[in-house]
Amino acid sequence: MTTTLASYPFLNILLHTSTRNVLETQWLGFAGSADIRSALTEALRLARLHHITGWVADDRHLGAVRPKDLEWAHQAILVPLSELGLVRFAHLESEEVLNRLTINGMYQTAVPGLNYEFRHFTSPIEARAWVIG
Repeated sequence: MTTTLASYPFLNILLHTSTRNVLETQWLGFAGSADIRSALTEALRLARLHHITGWVADDRHLGAVRPKDLEWAHQAILVPLSELGLVRFAHLESEEVLNRLTINGMYQTAVPGLNYEFRHFTSPIEARAWVIG
């Protein structure tokens, strides 16, 4: 079952419940620094509340993200997810080439220090299936 936990003009936060609770951040477009940080902080709060073990980051329609916001996301979101007991993190890459390169660079730096499996996907269906798996 899928429930929308929060909705912004630039992001939907979804909860998939089955054998595992999975949070999905579905970016709809560009968001400024304050909006990104506020929305991801809320997503982390919801992840704790719902005891998630999987996260799907759907960045396909995410607009440009500043490097300082990516560094913030690494420290404020990705690292705490390790402490929550996250098992799997699926990433759907941005359709914008420059954005994809910037975000993938952050993940390459971040992933070795995280306690969960991380994979890139092009299909949301495959990403969700793997995270729930």
